[in-house]
Amino acid sequence: MRDSGYELKTTFWNDFSIADKFGCDSVKDTYQRAFSEWKGNYVFLTELTLVLNHKIWQHHKTNPKLAQLYDDLWRKTDAWAMDNLKGDELDYFIDTLD
Repeated sequence: MRDSGYELKTTFWNDFSIADKFGCDSVKDTYQRAFSEWKGNYVFLTELTLVLNHKIWQHHKTNPKLAQLYDDLWRKTDAWAMDNLKGDELDYFIDTLD
């Protein structure tokens, strides 16, 4: 993620990297906890969305099932953000992910 110039603000990347080792159920559990806890914080929600997207690409060749799960979670999170963030928060979300 640092290659993109984005500095991590959360432990999401590490949390999901650990969950990856335990499979899809662990990833789903990690997602549920992260999303439930942080969906009200637009900066952390943005980073969650960014991490999910990077995880798709990390696993797309080596573990298509896990990549598909990350894609589903990314789409769900992105849609929630687009429906619920407004004004400067939505601008931050879009600008950061663009």
